[in-house]
Amino acid sequence: MARILGILGLLIILYATLISSNPNAGQPSNLIHVANRQGQFGIITLGAALVIIIGGIDLSIGSVVGCGAVLFGTLMVDGVHPFLAVAWVVSFGMSVGTVNGLLVTRLKLQPFLVTLCGMFVYRGLARLKGGTVRQANVLEAHPEFLNSLGAVRYLLVGKDSTGELIFPAQFILLLVFAAIVGFFLHRTAYGRYWYAIGHNELAAKYAGVHVERQRLLVYTACSALAAFAGILLFLDNSTVQSDNAGLGWELYAILGAVLGGCSLRGGEGTAIGMVLGAMVLPVLENLINFEGLKSDVIPTVTGLTLLFGTIVDELIRRRSRLHR
Repeated sequence: MARILGILGLLIILYATLISSNPNAGQPSNLIHVANRQGQFGIITLGAALVIIIGGIDLSIGSVVGCGAVLFGTLMVDGVHPFLAVAWVVSFGMSVGTVNGLLVTRLKLQPFLVTLCGMFVYRGLARLKGGTVRQANVLEAHPEFLNSLGAVRYLLVGKDSTGELIFPAQFILLLVFAAIVGFFLHRTAYGRYWYAIGHNELAAKYAGVHVERQRLLVYTACSALAAFAGILLFLDNSTVQSDNAGLGWELYAILGAVLGGCSLRGGEGTAIGMVLGAMVLPVLENLINFEGLKSDVIPTVTGLTLLFGTIVDELIRRRSRLHR
């Protein structure tokens, strides 16, 4: 609870600083933009957090986001209906997660190495599939998709036919997914299994938990969420490039999870913490932009924030051990 209150206090300070930094920062259009950005990062944070809770790691998230974005666009260019393309891309993400999970559980490979290799493989697949994909390419090839693509864009990212942002659809999606994750984590046996695996895998096995099956399920969910975030990325931008789409997003996801209270050692984390943790970086980015600082400073801020969160996590663990 202390960590939840801490991150909530940090968010309040960041929002107050942002709104006071520039008159335009507090405008509804800017706040909706920030909320949508939080939704994008939050969805992948949920997946990364679940993997971290079971004691794993997934470094392929950003590449799966990029590959999903490119795949979504190229599928529609090839004539696949937008609604069906959504299903195809999510299925692709589930397949990626299943492969990662099988390599970790069946071949007993280290999650770090498996997902690091995946990071390069799926980025390469995105480049092979198409260098640059535009929404205009889709409509040029299939003008009959105009209404369907517009409907998908409005429902998932909150933009109308002119591209104007109307409401924070992505943040709403984040809350929906977080509610689902929270239900499984805190109200079902699955959550108890995942926490148990993260705390002590051997003890979980002796307690009758099918560890391999649960790991496979979590990795599948993580990559499915990443692929879905790729769909949002494509719909939110007129152009997606395979070289940089989703680049580094795995670090944003891990950062959000750690800030939200997930221990990198596994076995800890809450759904509300994941949401709050994912909300930090987009506010920081927006504040940096309004302060007129170079965007190059964002990776430095990200790294320092992740380091700070790791230090806090270790200090909390040491304190809890002393009180036992």
